[in-house]
Amino acid sequence: MLFILGISCIIALVVASGLTRRRVYPMPLPPGPHPLPFWGNALQLDAKRPWLTYTAWGKTYGKIIRSRLFGIDFIIINSETIAQELLEKRSANYSTRPILRTNELAGLAYNTVMLPYGETLRQHRKIFHQVLRAELSASYHEIYSRHANGLVINLLSATSDLLQKHTEAYSGSLIMAVTYGHLAQGQISFLTRAYELLNIGKRVITPENAAMFTAFPFLEKLPFWCLGGAFALMGRSRELCQQLLNEPFDEVKAQIADGTASHSLVTDFLSQPHDDADEDKMKAVVLTGYVGKTGMETLASTVQIFLLAMVLYPDVQARARAEIDQAVGHDRMPCLDDRASLPYLDAILYEVLRWYPPVPLGISHATLDDDVYDGHFIPKGATVMVNQWALSRDEDVFPDASRFDPNRHLTIDGKLKNPFVNHFAFGHGRRICPGRWFADNSLWTAAVTILAVLRIDHAKDSNGDRIEVKPEFTPGLTIARLKA
Repeated sequence: MLFILGISCIIALVVASGLTRRRVYPMPLPPGPHPLPFWGNALQLDAKRPWLTYTAWGKTYGKIIRSRLFGIDFIIINSETIAQELLEKRSANYSTRPILRTNELAGLAYNTVMLPYGETLRQHRKIFHQVLRAELSASYHEIYSRHANGLVINLLSATSDLLQKHTEAYSGSLIMAVTYGHLAQGQISFLTRAYELLNIGKRVITPENAAMFTAFPFLEKLPFWCLGGAFALMGRSRELCQQLLNEPFDEVKAQIADGTASHSLVTDFLSQPHDDADEDKMKAVVLTGYVGKTGMETLASTVQIFLLAMVLYPDVQARARAEIDQAVGHDRMPCLDDRASLPYLDAILYEVLRWYPPVPLGISHATLDDDVYDGHFIPKGATVMVNQWALSRDEDVFPDASRFDPNRHLTIDGKLKNPFVNHFAFGHGRRICPGRWFADNSLWTAAVTILAVLRIDHAKDSNGDRIEVKPEFTPGLTIARLKA
């Protein structure tokens, strides 16, 4: 109530001071719904699932549309072709990020994903490339398999309410093993706090929320508790960031000193000459990899969607298992070396990311300069979002798009049409996810291990009747966790 009252007062002040003048552009912006004074299109959005609103608007206004929130221009791309044209072919103009004050206020400015284009970003991505490039990501074979086996053991006795817990434990412990190694003193605490930070961050740093602070900068002078909701947790977010940046890193240092450190990205880094500035960058890169776009929640969410698809489409599950049986047999567990013989499984995972893209609006880009596309003006500083949900539901590209069908991604002779790491879910242009090979291998290993051991089916009630699955998804920056 205080929040609503506060916003009403803000609007009254803005009206009175005459700050409602719009910029005059030399050409028309992309089409979109008529914005209201001050609010723009904010009241017309589904606040919890804005990608659905943008997709619906795309059917009326076209493949590239304009939305305005509190005087800030948003350009929404609803087409893979346009995304390629702008973010790939004109990447020099579309590779920075919008300045999100919520990101800074929540203590998340370290995050590689949201860094503006420049030297710091290049240094971060260089580190990512050194530790998560394709050939090195494939070398973690034993770690992938060990954690996937643990996931299967947990799933054997899992009830629906524990599904989320077990998939999160898989993704979190796997990424921790690669980044920090074994943290004997603080692993459970670290995982708990990392998820707490992630849950705050995904609610706070959406472009729609950030627009409010950009339009009304004096909001950040107010106590966050009076803004209500997730904003009240910004202080806690800053505290968690400092803890998670420093504590696990310092523990690895202590392990190196007493000779108990296991092999990890951090131990490799600390074994080389470096200075304090390098340490700060490494801390940021490692924590970004842990809780970032391809970090623990995104991987856990994707595994959950895979399990959902296997329940709802038993014919797909049966075909995948038959492919594994034929290629590998029953004498051993499948591994990454078998991947070339299992194209249908790759097609399943490609379809998982298409069917429910884990970050439906991707990560926002921003324009460094004015641009023109198809007769429409895209102003400097505009926030540009690729609506991955709209891409996934484009009937011209994916007929009967709501249906889960891995065959979409196979050629007539049964080969995968496109490499998994080129999926639009990993982003576009110079900001494509640098951890995509790690995400690819860890997801594939989990899926093949599950299919080799388990038969995934509906749960039964006390009468032995099948319990129908009614998937629900938590809102936020990501589709996030499945509730079945």
